[in-house]
Amino acid sequence: MGRSKNRKKVFTNVEVIDAAAKGKTVAKAPDGKVIFLPNAVPGDVVDVQTFKKRKAYYEGKATVFHKLSEKRTKPECEHFGVCGGCKWQDMAYEHQLFYKQKEVTNNLTRIGHIELPEVTPIKASAEQYFYRNKMEFSFSDSRWLTLEEIQSDKNLGDRNALGFHIPGMWDKILDLNKCHLQADPSNDIRNSIKSFAIENDLEFFNTRNQTGLLRTLMIRTSSTGDIMVLIQFFKDDKQKRELLLNFVAEKFPQITSLQYVINGKANDTIYDQEVICYKGEDHIFEEMEGLKFKINAKSFYQTNSAQAFELYKLTREFAGLNGDELVYDLYTGTGTIAQFVAKQAKKVVGVEAVPDAITAAKENAQFNGIKNVEFFVGDMKNVFNEQFIATHGQPDVIITDPPRDGMHKDVVKQILNIAPSKVVYVSCNSATQARDLELMDAIYKVTKTQAVDMFPQTHHVENIVLLEKR
Repeated sequence: MGRSKNRKKVFTNVEVIDAAAKGKTVAKAPDGKVIFLPNAVPGDVVDVQTFKKRKAYYEGKATVFHKLSEKRTKPECEHFGVCGGCKWQDMAYEHQLFYKQKEVTNNLTRIGHIELPEVTPIKASAEQYFYRNKMEFSFSDSRWLTLEEIQSDKNLGDRNALGFHIPGMWDKILDLNKCHLQADPSNDIRNSIKSFAIENDLEFFNTRNQTGLLRTLMIRTSSTGDIMVLIQFFKDDKQKRELLLNFVAEKFPQITSLQYVINGKANDTIYDQEVICYKGEDHIFEEMEGLKFKINAKSFYQTNSAQAFELYKLTREFAGLNGDELVYDLYTGTGTIAQFVAKQAKKVVGVEAVPDAITAAKENAQFNGIKNVEFFVGDMKNVFNEQFIATHGQPDVIITDPPRDGMHKDVVKQILNIAPSKVVYVSCNSATQARDLELMDAIYKVTKTQAVDMFPQTHHVENIVLLEKR
């Protein structure tokens, strides 16, 4: 008996009614349970094949489309549906914005139980494609094959790929022809490297066997026109490495920074690896309102430069500085927000856990001639304590921009102890932001909230909240 309960079900003529977290959409099954779908748009009427049953919901896939939603649009990219990058390319941009806004508002009210002021409309991104300044691609000698390819009797030629991981498959790479996320010459650089590597028998990596030469390719571009290219090799083969790097340098003389890493360990991360500059500089520059930020291979910088500028302007506006405040910038990273608000504050103190980021922050501040900022490194919950406040002063405003997990509860506790008159909370995950806001609700009232769309065609959304003392 137990087995039949988990049998996969088919539901027919179901209407898709809403969007949910992580880019999925929602339909209601005849038994009242919710069904989460990865491949439909609100307004579609579909048949659903379920593949997982939970206590309160099903997970399934739309198999037959009886009626297509008016919210649909034609995806720009030939790889849409196979590549997991842009899950919402089939939904018109104004509807993407609607559902992002709705998710943020729902999270703040349902998870945070926060009373909200009138919600300021979401800030749309001027560019809906080609907006990313950093892309990472993986080499593989066993590219992902489509069902058509598997079923055809054609000779599939070489199996080399340079592209993205298929969602949920750690060793399968989708070979990209044209990606719509990063502006020229990104596609040209990637495709030229791939063709040259194949013509010259440079072996593509095999994750399962840990064999091959070429591992990953990172391309960073900036609003100043700088370009950084970093190739990660699995082993040290000077002749083959230089053959490829010389080709890249010659074909793309506009590259500002050409670098490489030799990484023989099991994973691709380069944070613990030595980055070697082969040609040009070991960094590129990003510029914002006359401020320059030096970016090296390991630096974190907001991925959508133009929209980061909008996000920071709104953050500064929310802080409402008049020139005589002491501002603390928590999770300051390379100090972009700290430096961006500095000219409207008396002094800004930035705190961050990553030592390299703080080194970069200090260097950038010096470079920009900003004298009223100080940066400190340490784990937020340990460094940001009573002693720190006693040494550096009682802040009038705290700006906090934590990672996806939100703030550690000790950090929240400390903000409540210090009780500055304003807190500006920037978040890339409104669910953890809502959890933190609930903890602060007794002392602080949310007086402004605004979502910012940094990642069109995806479900990701940033949110800024202004908290003022009750």
